Amino acid sequence: MSTGFIPKHGGYQNLLSYKKALIVYDATVFFCDRFIDKRSRTHDQMVQAARSGKQNIVEGSMASGTSKETEIKLMNVARASLEELLEDYRDFLRTRGFALWDKNSRQALFVRKLGAAKNAFYETYRTYIESRTPEVVANIIICLIHQANYLLDQQIRQLEQAFVKEGGLRERMTRARLDERRKGK
Repeated sequence: MSTGFIPKHGGYQNLLSYKKALIVYDATVFFCDRFIDKRSRTHDQMVQAARSGKQNIVEGSMASGTSKETEIKLMNVARASLEELLEDYRDFLRTRGFALWDKNSRQALFVRKLGAAKNAFYETYRTYIESRTPEVVANIIICLIHQANYLLDQQIRQLEQAFVKEGGLRERMTRARLDERRKGK
């Protein structure tokens, strides 16, 4: 009989932050293969930062059942990796004399509108990412990273609140044991 102190965990595939990070990863792989020399350290680092953003969401989600602290830490690592990737895209634009879209520009608002759909996948953006100039593609991916970061920020805040309210595994285990003792009296 389960005492219920290990909550349901995993399910990262349903997290909006994961879905957006997956799009960022796929778009970054395409971008780097097309616009960054494959032998350069930048190519590898950008792909790895995108991968780290996605993979830390997976790992954090899977660890959540036994360690809320680990889950929060890994979501913060995902957030930090995506921030690093964001800076790489800004560097790409700046060093080539390309413009960074204002967040309220017509183009950015279009990308944000596409991203508002909960069922958005890489396919939603494929035609834009795979047929535009490097300047446009970098800006599209920057918009996507901002969306992923926003979702992670919201998720981290919720995790912090849940931890304060519910505690961690040891606290849940202690409560379960005390409840069992009370039943036995």
